[in-house]
Amino acid sequence: MNELNWRKSTYTEKYNCVEVAMTPETTAVRDSKDPDGGILAFNIRRWHSFLSAIKADHYR
Repeated sequence: MNELNWRKSTYTEKYNCVEVAMTPETTAVRDSKDPDGGILAFNIRRWHSFLSAIKADHYR
């Protein structure tokens, strides 16, 4: 997954944060402080469910 286009939120400015990269089937997540470390990969359906739960404030 090294060929992915990694991006992070513009809200982080210069600070470290998580980065995400998307393919048609998968969303990958990594720690920007350790870009060569582990990657979490989620299928698109699970990723969208996760985002919906965050938007609905289920994790507070």
